Amino acid sequence: MATPYRILTLNKISSQGLKRFPAAAYQVGSDISEPDAILVRSQVMHDMEIPASVKAIARAGAGTNNVPIAKMSARGVPVFNAAGANANAVKELVVAGMLLAARNIVPALQFTAALQGDDAKMHKLVEDGKKNYAGIELSGRTLGIIGLGAIGRLVADTAIALGMRVYGYDPELTVDAAWSLSSKVKKANSVEELLKNSDFVTLHVPLIDATRALINAKRVQAMKAGSVLLNFSRDAIVEEDAILAGLAAKNVLYYVCDFPSQKLQGQAKVIALPHLGASTEEAEENCAVMVVDQVREYLEHGNLTNTVNFPTLVMPRESTFRLAIANANVPNMLGQISTTLAQAGINIHNMMNKSRGEMAYTLVDTDSALPPALLAQISAIPGVLLVRDLPLNTLA
Repeated sequence: MATPYRILTLNKISSQGLKRFPAAAYQVGSDISEPDAILVRSQVMHDMEIPASVKAIARAGAGTNNVPIAKMSARGVPVFNAAGANANAVKELVVAGMLLAARNIVPALQFTAALQGDDAKMHKLVEDGKKNYAGIELSGRTLGIIGLGAIGRLVADTAIALGMRVYGYDPELTVDAAWSLSSKVKKANSVEELLKNSDFVTLHVPLIDATRALINAKRVQAMKAGSVLLNFSRDAIVEEDAILAGLAAKNVLYYVCDFPSQKLQGQAKVIALPHLGASTEEAEENCAVMVVDQVREYLEHGNLTNTVNFPTLVMPRESTFRLAIANANVPNMLGQISTTLAQAGINIHNMMNKSRGEMAYTLVDTDSALPPALLAQISAIPGVLLVRDLPLNTLA
């Protein structure tokens, strides 16, 4: 009988996702030893001793900065994420952020919270004071979106529905993303062009070397006077000193973000939320369901979708016997694998290989079982990182 897969959870993962692991085929818990896979949300794993048994790590969210991706790639371990699963939650918070800034809601709430006196006095104070919090409407204003992935596209659609003009900038825009992008989104040819023309600017890019301090002093100065910057991506994408200088010079009206810090604390024109972007019941469920399904497909069939370090590869299963190989993207790897199988008398029924940067991945369906000695021989090929024998699991 096949051995159940073992799944370690490092944070509380939505039960709606975890129950998609069949009880007969999976052991899931926060105290699992020698796990086949790890599910994580916010726990930082960089200093964690990750067991050699781990074949996959899945982040129940979009960002993977808390996962040691380079180390896992060197071991041939894919890192999954839930890209797009929290897109609607973040989109709604972006719209809320625009409204908070446009209508001066935060200082208006602070004003009303401080009112004292009977109803008549409070009414007079309200009528005298409300002029200080007059705002603007979103309709007819221009929104600039930097990053047109799942979240950026939803924000664009909603802004258009609200009557806004939309600029978009994304040098990494995929063909599939472009197809799903509204034709009403005007393409900006540079970040500077977008900043110059936008009343509101929202950031939806991952934190990588190219996006760290994307919004710096020079770009804050390039922003349209009186504009609003919204950051629900990552804190380090915006230089705090630069945005504070922009607020002080009144070049920027508000900075709305999801990342409180000591520098931002107490700043009148900063609206800092406590990292609420994906904090909805629906988003947490969507993320958990997505990563659980991805991990199951990988552990049981070797299929890869939504990883940050491996190519996407999905091969319909045509045999009881399957071999999955993670390897460095070097010449003649397929030739060595197929030759080794042929010399052992193993017939290849189907085979697929994909690469992504320095990483490559191969699935092989064979007509017969693979003996342990053959798996060891393939594992010994220079550049091979991880070999997995995937006969159909009768428990799954």
